[in-house]
Amino acid sequence: MVKLVVMYGHPESPEAFEKYYSETHLPIAAQIPGVVKVELTKFVGTPDGSAASEYRMAEVYFDSLESLQTNMGGAEGQAAVNDIPNFATGGVNVMIGEVAG
Repeated sequence: MVKLVVMYGHPESPEAFEKYYSETHLPIAAQIPGVVKVELTKFVGTPDGSAASEYRMAEVYFDSLESLQTNMGGAEGQAAVNDIPNFATGGVNVMIGEVAG
């Protein structure tokens, strides 16, 4: 299994980010075929009480790298990717990882 990890930096307006993310981006991303599981995280801080370096993280799981590449390269995956600049004012970092047993 592999996952696409999207790390979102702190947005200019957290309220605007949350509204767009929940009402517009997540419904677009929900159309991507081949997704096995999704985990969404909103960071609240670090163990020492300081602010987290990132604002949010999305982990999107696929059965294989081939499935990830095929489905993220398709129309639905590209629609989600192309939507990111519409709300991710704090920047974004995208990675692919293998899930270890």
